[in-house]
Amino acid sequence: MGSSRSPSSSWDAAVAAEITGALAETYRDDMGISHVDGGNMPQRDAVVAILEKILEILFPGYTGRHLVTRAALEFTTGDLVNAVYHGLAEQVRRALAYRCQVECCGGCDCVRQADDAVIALLRRLPALRGLLKSDVQAALDGDPATSSTDEIIIAYPGLKAIAVHRVAHELYRAGIPLIPRVMSEYAHTVTGIDINPGAQIGGSFFIDHGTGVVIGETAILGESVKIYQGVTLGALSFPKDACGRLIKGAKRHPNIEDRVTIYAGATILGDITVGHDSVVGGNVWLTESVEPFSRITNAKPDLSIKQRRP
Repeated sequence: MGSSRSPSSSWDAAVAAEITGALAETYRDDMGISHVDGGNMPQRDAVVAILEKILEILFPGYTGRHLVTRAALEFTTGDLVNAVYHGLAEQVRRALAYRCQVECCGGCDCVRQADDAVIALLRRLPALRGLLKSDVQAALDGDPATSSTDEIIIAYPGLKAIAVHRVAHELYRAGIPLIPRVMSEYAHTVTGIDINPGAQIGGSFFIDHGTGVVIGETAILGESVKIYQGVTLGALSFPKDACGRLIKGAKRHPNIEDRVTIYAGATILGDITVGHDSVVGGNVWLTESVEPFSRITNAKPDLSIKQRRP
């Protein structure tokens, strides 16, 4: 604790002790926003750094951090895979240990569980590349503003959000706490697209523009779904138990079947179904299921155009 101060300053050891003591007192609230006397929680920055390495594995050669050549493919990839395993296994172990502490469970082998979860994720990466290849192709087919898959991979926020989601969803399915949400909120921060890691999303998924898109935890999207900016796939209401507490994990978000297009600003709420090959127009508010091959639009508003005199 430094003691240097300007001659006119009121700062001294007594003031520092007063402020420190007041802060320490607030830390003693076990139900507050402090993590005291607990094991080390996952480190957000470490998780994000590992996630970026996973994206390098999924899209080799696009970050510029590693020179990728055909002659050294296995060497370069192997180096990244090993780095991801060691880094992520430690962060997953921390997350599992945190849950054990909160739930007061005994006898859990967090190291083994973390090891199994990370190895399972790494084994899924080839399949995730297949899904992401279909997502890139959907963007290429659906966006007249580009003619390059390279442009989509290095520049499109929608693809980044989808790629991060596909990784986070694997850990979510494995029951890993904290880390999937850290990953999804990182994508939310850098893309403006909020996809809960629990959402189930089929292949050939395209988010055009993307800003303001929200996809809830229990949403289920089929194949070849296309959505535009400002779309919300949300919950209409939250079921509660007899004591008025929210019931966690209940199905509460929409089901979007294959080949549905949802235009900008549409809001679809609740555990309803939009049938396959349907089109939901811009700014539609939808809270009931619709049959396949439906077209849902708002009534055309009266448009008033007045010309100013020069």
